[in-house]
Amino acid sequence: MTVMTEIPTREHANAAGQLTHAPALSILVPFYRDNPIPLINALGPLARRPGDFEIVLFDDGEPDEALNQAVCAHIDHFDLPIRLLTSARNRGRAIGRNILAEQARAPWLLYLDADMTPADTTFLDRYREAMDAGDADAVFGGYQTREPDNAAHRLHAALSRAGDQHDAATRSAIGATAFCASNLLVRADVMQACPYDDGFAGWGWEDVDWAVTAAKRFRLTHIDNPAWHGGLQPAGDLLEKFRAGAVNFRRLLERHPELADLPGARAARLLKHVPGQHLLRGLWARLCRNEHLPLRIRTLALKLWRASWTSEVL
Repeated sequence: MTVMTEIPTREHANAAGQLTHAPALSILVPFYRDNPIPLINALGPLARRPGDFEIVLFDDGEPDEALNQAVCAHIDHFDLPIRLLTSARNRGRAIGRNILAEQARAPWLLYLDADMTPADTTFLDRYREAMDAGDADAVFGGYQTREPDNAAHRLHAALSRAGDQHDAATRSAIGATAFCASNLLVRADVMQACPYDDGFAGWGWEDVDWAVTAAKRFRLTHIDNPAWHGGLQPAGDLLEKFRAGAVNFRRLLERHPELADLPGARAARLLKHVPGQHLLRGLWARLCRNEHLPLRIRTLALKLWRASWTSEVL
């Protein structure tokens, strides 16, 4: 089967995935090089009955043909309905998630990243309770990061724990900007009315834009239902992502001027008035990469690096 989009997308479905009845929940998993097989294996035992939920995977551009083939072979042995959509070219995070929503068959959607795994065996039960309660249109469960064995990943873990990993009460106080695109339960009709903005290219901020936009029309709620998040990256990769993500941050502020007081925006505006601050980027990059320095210093250097690049586009 070929999904009809401007860029061809092929579909591989296992035997259960070819059934026509609609499940109660569609679990949507975009990936780009990350292996979704451990997540599929972890979700399998959480089904209450055959057809309880479906899993829809989206391989964004098939950068790893061998991985794509391994996923195809793996899902054929599952009784769970699983479909793999493979794009002929890379579409990006926002478009990929929109394609998944279009192809889902359930009234509720759960977005999970391919490098995630449920924190416990009651993970889906908590979301089923939220679906049955009917008092929210979208629910963010949060996530947790394990302490990495690889020293190269400790900066990313520290940054994540300091900035993104909060309990539901703290996230509720922050509001919509504490939502992420992963571990997100949302009604299908909400995604139809409020898709991700495909003007966000590359990495960053499309999830905050979606949440702030959706919160103006729908009921967004935080609960404590975390998933373990892997996918930690070394300092060099973080530096490049934060540099490239500056343009997306500008788009976020253009679409939502009320977010001008976000810490990253304030820091960028301050640095914009510091003569020659761009000359310090080399120093900040070296501090980030130095695994012998305290993590608080490396984290601060990474934030200054991000604010410096953002200051050029604001």
